[in-house]
Amino acid sequence: MIPEKADQKANRKKRGSPGGRPVSHDATLYKDRNTVERSINKIKEWRGLATRYDKTPESYAAGLHLRGSILWLRSLPTP
Repeated sequence: MIPEKADQKANRKKRGSPGGRPVSHDATLYKDRNTVERSINKIKEWRGLATRYDKTPESYAAGLHLRGSILWLRSLPTP
């Protein structure tokens, strides 16, 4: 990785939040966010959930629970 120049860091700090990429990188936060995004993408692999084919909120919630259960069962270690 190429180190940043000190003046670039100072300029971003001076500009605040709209100043481009953040000065630091929180690896734990990124790891958690990545896990959540990958989980949502796994849920959306079901076409009906991704496109909201269900007519009622109850049937959509049932599909979410079913998909979550399947993903959880697949994550369990097999004997």
